[in-house]
Amino acid sequence: MDLHFTPEDESFRDQARTWLEENRPREARPDDPVVARPFDTAWQRRQFEAGWAGINWPSDYGGRNLSLMQQLIWYEEYARSGAPTVGVCFVGLAHAGPTLITRGTEQQKAEYLPKILRGDIVWCQGFSEPDSGSDLASLRTRAVVDGDHLVVNGQKIWTSYAQAADVQELLVRTDPDAPKHKGITWVINDMRNPGMDIRPIRNLNGVQDYSEVFYDNVRIPLSNVVGEINDGWSVAMSTLSFERGTAFMADIVELGRTVEELVETARETPSWDGKGTAWSDDHLRVELCRLRAEVASLRALNYATVSRVAREGKPGAEASIVRLYYGLLTQRVFHLAAQVVGPGRAEKAGNAAKWSRGYLNSFRAVIAAGTKDIQRTIIGERVLGLPKDR
Repeated sequence: MDLHFTPEDESFRDQARTWLEENRPREARPDDPVVARPFDTAWQRRQFEAGWAGINWPSDYGGRNLSLMQQLIWYEEYARSGAPTVGVCFVGLAHAGPTLITRGTEQQKAEYLPKILRGDIVWCQGFSEPDSGSDLASLRTRAVVDGDHLVVNGQKIWTSYAQAADVQELLVRTDPDAPKHKGITWVINDMRNPGMDIRPIRNLNGVQDYSEVFYDNVRIPLSNVVGEINDGWSVAMSTLSFERGTAFMADIVELGRTVEELVETARETPSWDGKGTAWSDDHLRVELCRLRAEVASLRALNYATVSRVAREGKPGAEASIVRLYYGLLTQRVFHLAAQVVGPGRAEKAGNAAKWSRGYLNSFRAVIAAGTKDIQRTIIGERVLGLPKDR
């Protein structure tokens, strides 16, 4: 593992930090995905025009073709600056784009990669189904070849940003008789296709980031298949490996900032007995110190993952360690926040709304991109070499 930053890396960091400080949006990002889309895409275009989009993406498609370590530095500085979440651009930047780079045809890369970096199109993800969440390979949304098209029927759920999206990364079953991991196809679906029914889902925190999507004889050109027919599982693993790997650095840095904010909140929030602040509790101070240390450990772990990816070319199963650790740690941070900013004290903590909302969001931290149990299975089988889970 090489954690050494070259003079070029340090210069890149300084440039990124300066640009972000001078250009990041100061206004709050809207919550609703449809309302937020113009905000998110305008911010993405500003980054692209200034040369800060697709740091390690191929220059032929609008990226800068820099090192993976410089991409990681960008994620770190982005989170540290307090810039808004990439929002509706997330699936394109963290899922579809990297997948097309490694598995797409030249025509697909030329068609979609520049548009993703410019913020011209928004992607959503069509993977999970009502009975195929943790066991993604059991999906049943069916696609039948009809001439030069696939005809899709079925249902997806928890589709991120569906109501704001132009394009979808969609997993469909194209061979119902094959073993469940073998009969799946990864395909690009135009969200304007006839036969689509999108129904937003309101989350615990009141936001409608996800949707149910129904498909009724939706026709998709075979030219939109990424990889090969019935080889979609391996393509999907590429997609999820990117989400579980390097793209998490910004989230890790943000989690570190959250811990520091919680420390300040504990210093300012009255204690239960009214004789001091929450910071006076010895046990709470120990827990905060432990969380700070674990965030630092998680960051180092992700550095190790990125170093390996830089050598081997793409994320592997080790990315699930980062994903699992991050999800569990996120829940612990906000569980502790709920103890610091609890009933009777919430109104006295200036940022109580942030903590209550973060607490509700933390429930999905061990579900999205594969539940904690799925991550443990991947780690056991593919990293530790344990027998397959029966």
